[in-house]
Amino acid sequence: MTSVGTRFFTWRFGERVGEDAIGNVYYRHKDPKAGNRWVVFAGPVEASSVPPEWHAWLHRSVDAPPDASTPRAAYVKPHLANLTGSAAAYRPPGHEYMGGVRAAATGDYEPWRPE
Repeated sequence: MTSVGTRFFTWRFGERVGEDAIGNVYYRHKDPKAGNRWVVFAGPVEASSVPPEWHAWLHRSVDAPPDASTPRAAYVKPHLANLTGSAAAYRPPGHEYMGGVRAAATGDYEPWRPE
């Protein structure tokens, strides 16, 4: 959640620039000399939820904010936040949290066993 201070600062000095697909709202300072840019997150504050095109704008790699009407290449997947450490994190087959059962080896694998 956004703090009261951030909400007040955004109300007082922020100019809304755009919104991404998951609802994060992007702002810049009304005074161009200040040059501040920031994001108000739609859900929990998680930096990895910012898509790459907005990340580039926030960090001044590009001057213009991304345009939602610009088509993305067919091979570009939708952005996903980093889920490492959460319950939704990827667990490969055989992982302890996934039951601990792995596929049978082909016979050329012999696990190391301490003597």
